Amino acid sequence: MNKPTGSSQQLSKLDLTARVSSKDYQAGIADLQTRFIKIQQAYLKTGDAGAVVFEGWDAAGKGGAIRRMASVMDPRGFRVWPIGAPTPEDARKHYLARFWERLPKTGEIAVFDRSWYGRVLVERVEGLADEAAWRRAYDEINMFEKMLVDKGMHIAKVFLYIDRDEQLKRFEKRLHDPLKRWKLSFEDFRNRAKWDEYEAAVDEMLARTDTAHAPWHLVPANQKDFARLSALGEVAGRLAAGVDLAPRPLDPELEARFKAEITG
Repeated sequence: MNKPTGSSQQLSKLDLTARVSSKDYQAGIADLQTRFIKIQQAYLKTGDAGAVVFEGWDAAGKGGAIRRMASVMDPRGFRVWPIGAPTPEDARKHYLARFWERLPKTGEIAVFDRSWYGRVLVERVEGLADEAAWRRAYDEINMFEKMLVDKGMHIAKVFLYIDRDEQLKRFEKRLHDPLKRWKLSFEDFRNRAKWDEYEAAVDEMLARTDTAHAPWHLVPANQKDFARLSALGEVAGRLAAGVDLAPRPLDPELEARFKAEITG
């Protein structure tokens, strides 16, 4: 089994001043969306499958990045799974069971808006899993991801981070925007009170689960445009690795049938 790389990635080392210009963002996001279309078309031909994990701070921009990807994907081969607290039925099974059930089939891409990493993040910090359970989970997750990669699945893992001040600004915007107010809850403010505990949990997660077969991509997300380009660039790169993205050649019989149709 591939072991963790001993990643030196830490939240405190991120350059939160990272920015891109509006012009560069517009050009970059257009190129990435075209690339996602090519990736999905290729998967339908090759039978590849991809699983994308988005983790990050509340209001760090996970949803915005996912929407820019989803907007150009055919829903017949693309699913977004928003992951919340486990149901009572989920709690009766191994915590990975509900993720096994949502993994993409051949030719499909699945995006997890939060994921199996909840066991070593929110469940750890909030005391929803005992220490033995969340410590055991690092090896379980590494083995889980290794099995998927060995079977041929592409995995991309992205973590978006913002600082306290930026998060509070985004909370304020949500509070005063009737169309975004639903995103804000008392739980968001409760999580802020445990900021340092969450940072420690993330840093340990990076150290223990940043593997050669499924590396983490850590994104400074104080500017949304930069974060989207960085996150989606990583996702596109991981999903496209080793895949022939050339479009299918024109079927001569199909072309002949079309010509017959238009000539009557």
